[in-house]
Amino acid sequence: MIDLRIADWRAWAPGLDSSEAWQSWANAPWTPDEHDEQPDCGFLPAMQRRRLSRMARIALHVAWPLCGDEEQLPFVFASRHGETTRTYAMLGDVADQQPLSPTQFGLSVHNAIAGQWSILRGQRGEAVAIAGEGDTFEHAMLEAATLLDQGAPAVIVVIAEERPPAPYAGWIDDIPFSYAVALRVGASRTGTAPASRWQLQLISSTNEVKTDWPFALDFVRRALHGPTTSLVHTWKTRQWIWQPIP
Repeated sequence: MIDLRIADWRAWAPGLDSSEAWQSWANAPWTPDEHDEQPDCGFLPAMQRRRLSRMARIALHVAWPLCGDEEQLPFVFASRHGETTRTYAMLGDVADQQPLSPTQFGLSVHNAIAGQWSILRGQRGEAVAIAGEGDTFEHAMLEAATLLDQGAPAVIVVIAEERPPAPYAGWIDDIPFSYAVALRVGASRTGTAPASRWQLQLISSTNEVKTDWPFALDFVRRALHGPTTSLVHTWKTRQWIWQPIP
């Protein structure tokens, strides 16, 4: 059982890039239309932006405001599927017997976005990349709790997924639309009270319960916008219980 303090958060999805838009979505969730929209990441020089994939832009867009310019904080990047769009493009090159780009390959690996964050922000602390199953969100939060226990004042956690290319539809069915959720876990930047405090417990269960949305989105909807009530997320034999702390 661990205690977690969500000091701040940001989220992005097509058409959802403000607290008001997310509040509206939380009240009556819908699947946004998607046309390869992406944040402009205007906080970066144009040359650096050109190297970023759409998924990297989404992830950095939500994470950037949560870390102060002078702060050195650990970074946890979590994604179940990773850079499927970039990987699919490279597989097409292989099928067409075209040479592979070393740059494209290097930026397709699962820790590439964590590395880009470290380079672009000048962060010298730990950077972790996680690929889990349907409970990737909880595994990312466990990693954050471990870093906090080791002395970090706060941890930036990003959970991101990009809607995959159409040929993956038969295998990837848990991404209703592209999204990223960034959480600042631990101390707030201003010293004010955190947005919410939670106790996370893991127990064994044989009763898998399907949710309508990936749990990162469900957490935004039910924990960050809804009434502060307990949440239960079950994946296979793992049941995660989120209990609010007054």
